[in-house]
Amino acid sequence: MTARTHVCRYCDEPITEPGDAVRVAYEETNTGPGREVWAHRDHADLVQPDPVAMRILARVLIHRALNTPDE
Repeated sequence: MTARTHVCRYCDEPITEPGDAVRVAYEETNTGPGREVWAHRDHADLVQPDPVAMRILARVLIHRALNTPDE
């Protein structure tokens, strides 16, 4: 069985040393199980949330705030 190669979310380079891989997040998916997000140990603090997902969430929250009926 071969070891799975992880890709750093920050630099998009493969993580060749198993001890250098750090799990920084877990992303849900629309179908099937989610996936783990990995980074090099030096890049773990530099990983930011996915900007596309953050924009979508912001639009949903703004829409809800503007269209919620007064109680």
